[in-house]
Amino acid sequence: MPTSGKSGGGAPPAGVSAVGLRKSYGDKTVLDGVDLHIPAGSVFALLGPNGAGKTTAVKILSTLITADGGRAHVAGHDITAEAQSVRAAIGVTGQFSAVDGLITGEENMLLMADLHHLTKKEGRRITAALLERFDLVEAAKKPASTYSGGMKRRLDIAMTLIGSPRIIFLDEPTTGLDPRSRHNMWQIIRGLVADGVTVFLTTQYLEEADQLADRIAVLNDGRIAAEGTADELKRLVPGGHVRLRFTDPTTYKNAAAALREAARDDEALALQIPSDGSQRELRSILDWLDSTGIEADELTVHTPDLDDVFFALTAPATVPTQPKENAR
Repeated sequence: MPTSGKSGGGAPPAGVSAVGLRKSYGDKTVLDGVDLHIPAGSVFALLGPNGAGKTTAVKILSTLITADGGRAHVAGHDITAEAQSVRAAIGVTGQFSAVDGLITGEENMLLMADLHHLTKKEGRRITAALLERFDLVEAAKKPASTYSGGMKRRLDIAMTLIGSPRIIFLDEPTTGLDPRSRHNMWQIIRGLVADGVTVFLTTQYLEEADQLADRIAVLNDGRIAAEGTADELKRLVPGGHVRLRFTDPTTYKNAAAALREAARDDEALALQIPSDGSQRELRSILDWLDSTGIEADELTVHTPDLDDVFFALTAPATVPTQPKENAR
């Protein structure tokens, strides 16, 4: 997971902060008092079901639409009073590519350089560097309409970087991409953060948030249902346990007699011990096994994953959580 660019003295500066953001469309409240604090140089992922308000939040913070209430700062600028300064500091890439397919990749880049009022010489220099960085040199002279989905998305982000933004909003950047292209995009995002860029990511892919984000928030019914690191969110969901499996029936019976709080599976010769999956609890179980001389043939840690967290926080009444298994 990427580092969050924290400085040694006190809390890191906020790349994005918001207090009480509200937005309604007619009778439908889309955002109902959203608070955010995203440290500069980190990746923040906003999760939520379709229609939860993720894209609305991005549009407000990137000054594309105005909020009905609340306040926010992006790159240190008030999004209402200093909207132009916010726009100069950010880049936005949506789930639908802004690439013009009728012109070449290079021409798309140079057009963006013109929009940023760069000189022709500077525009060409930055364009050449970004085309190389995003592995688009060979395709640079070809119409963008001939690009694959992954290439278009890379070109889209390269165009966003023309203005050297300090904060980038990526609204579902890997939607529709194949697994290889998605992993390539993850590497690009990690590289951006390594350069000190703050990334605000919305995504439908929970694995993506787990892989990339320093902090994750789950948006549901217009409110932040929970926020924290991936591990912190996983600990919110019950059902974690350690499973000990034995091949020798006698050893299994001895362990079951000693571990009375464990649930037994006599057919599988397995014991299930409630656990939050923390290193402290796992060490305690291992120390106990060492002290008693009981040797389990297999130890498996079952911890809820972000799918479980998502379902529990967004549809607790209808979707049961199913703990996942991660062999250790």
